[in-house]
Amino acid sequence: MARRLPPLLLLAALALTARLSWRMGWSCARTASATRRSRGIIQHATDAIISTDEHQRILQVNPSAASMFDTTAQAMQGASLAQYIPRDQRQRPPNGVGQYFGATGIRMRVKGRRTSDYAVTGLKAGGQHFPLEGSISSLSENGKRIYTIILRDITERKQVQERLEQSYSQLRELSAALQTIREEERKHIARELHDDLGQLLATLRGDLALLQRHSSNSAAARKLQKGMDELLMSAITSLRRIASNLRPRALDEGGLYFALESLRHDFEARNNIRCTLDANEEDLILDDAYSTAIFRIAQEALTNITRHAEAHKVALSLYRQDGALHITIHDDGRGIAGQDMDKASSFGLIGMRERVWALDGDIAIVSDGGTRIMIRLPLPPAETA
Repeated sequence: MARRLPPLLLLAALALTARLSWRMGWSCARTASATRRSRGIIQHATDAIISTDEHQRILQVNPSAASMFDTTAQAMQGASLAQYIPRDQRQRPPNGVGQYFGATGIRMRVKGRRTSDYAVTGLKAGGQHFPLEGSISSLSENGKRIYTIILRDITERKQVQERLEQSYSQLRELSAALQTIREEERKHIARELHDDLGQLLATLRGDLALLQRHSSNSAAARKLQKGMDELLMSAITSLRRIASNLRPRALDEGGLYFALESLRHDFEARNNIRCTLDANEEDLILDDAYSTAIFRIAQEALTNITRHAEAHKVALSLYRQDGALHITIHDDGRGIAGQDMDKASSFGLIGMRERVWALDGDIAIVSDGGTRIMIRLPLPPAETA
């Protein structure tokens, strides 16, 4: 029994060695296969992939990167990264604090996350600059830091964005022009109604009064004349209301403060909602464009409160500070939902925003135990003196 033991131990050792060798071979084959697969994915990726060392020397690039920079992979390997992403074209964060890798100075988010648009500017072999965005990841290999940069050419996206911004700016200018034209037409129609038709109706009523003095005293004639007088008075009242809605005469005759005071009084009388106005008349001596825009904003806000807020109290506040006019309109109603402010059908809110933006102002609408509209309008130098 003792003589058989060494051969058995030898066989067991040989079997164990063979098994370990098989496992190591299988593991190496699997690693090699994974490496080949990873390289294949990189080589066929549509995004540009560049690997660099800590000194910005390019170690490896894929065909997409070479095509992006209008060169070859052989020409890029071993070259400095600054040859393709110049340092003077790399954007710095506004506060001077950002994440960089090595000495590259590229501001991108690490750990493979997407960067902000136009983080860097690339340089093609022919000398043309173009915008890039991408992501960076790093790993340690043999004690050295290797960085992998994934880049995307966003030239077309930037061009589309610039065209959209240009269209948006043109739409803003068109909206402001249309608002101005609309107000001028309203002013003209209101003046025509008041000066022509209003005077005509007033003259007819005066003639009717003379007729009543010299006419017969029959009951039928007096009844007819009284009915005519009531109809004329009703027509005059309607005419004044229509003309006032088109263009408040208080705005032209008394200025913005008097117009807002009249608006506040009419709002209280019609809706039985308490409304206060906190402002100094001297602060509201403004040109026609500002006065009209502010009046229309307040008018639209009060209209929205009447329709939707279910409020019991409204406060209007206007004051000057730091070369700007600050406007606050606050009600104690049910508040406004966030999704309501972005509805395409919210024409009242859209109109207020357009009027504010046309004057280069800012507007914020929040729900805080009601609805609070906060507006800041920068005043021209002549108005701030």
